[in-house]
Amino acid sequence: MIEILKNLGKLVILGFAGIGVVVTTVYIGMQTGSFNVPGSIDNRNAWFGAVPTTTIALATEYGCQSKYSQVDPCEWDQTVQWEVVKGGLIKDVEVIKRVSAETGVSERMIAAAVTPEQIRFFADNREVFKRYFEPLKLLASLSKFSLGVSGIKQDTAFLIEQYANSTSSEFYPGPEAASLLSYQEGDDQSQVLFERLTNEKDHYYSYLYTALFLKEVESQWRRQGYDISERPDVLVTLFNLGFNASVPKADPKVSGSTIKVGGQSYSFGYLGTLFYQSDELSEEFSK
Repeated sequence: MIEILKNLGKLVILGFAGIGVVVTTVYIGMQTGSFNVPGSIDNRNAWFGAVPTTTIALATEYGCQSKYSQVDPCEWDQTVQWEVVKGGLIKDVEVIKRVSAETGVSERMIAAAVTPEQIRFFADNREVFKRYFEPLKLLASLSKFSLGVSGIKQDTAFLIEQYANSTSSEFYPGPEAASLLSYQEGDDQSQVLFERLTNEKDHYYSYLYTALFLKEVESQWRRQGYDISERPDVLVTLFNLGFNASVPKADPKVSGSTIKVGGQSYSFGYLGTLFYQSDELSEEFSK
């Protein structure tokens, strides 16, 4: 009996020691950036620039550009967050134009879907947890986490591919989509898809899957008699909410996740709509 208790005591001590090793390893990784892997939130947003800060430190700070009050709320396009996102979109003008030409989805609608996702990242101070622990979660289940500059989940990307190849699906976007998403014989499709969406040097597939999601939802609504090709309030909202939320109807409402920026709150769909309807980047992205 005494021997059994001794062995149990040893197991408990070893267990605590193991926990200590894990905590220490995570802490060191957090400090050194060892956990930064392709697809992590930091990496997928790096193209757009460093997380912005304002130069004025006040008790109430909204992230407005220096020429605006740092005490009073400002509009989304008057924030430093938008300035960073705009710079990233300008870098990707040519690839967005290419995707638009290949899919028939307007350049501006593609950019409108990406804009709220990027602004949300830069405006959210609670991303530290995801920044350091997302790699560990990705190992557990890739399908639950957002990938690429537009934040597409891997299970959503699988559905986009499925609908692109299913002529009987209500979301079927037409014959041209399948060839854009095709794989080479022998490919590990899950791995290749992950690599497509996390390529930090080329965002082509991030924008392609984004555009095809929009096109597939648009196709579904058109089959029910609704043309939403120029309705960012509908398309960007559904890009945020997913295929399951797409129910064609005459009176759709703009909604989505709440994004706080410049001291004000916007829904995901509304923020995308504001960009689409604004003069921002009007020379770069046409409707």
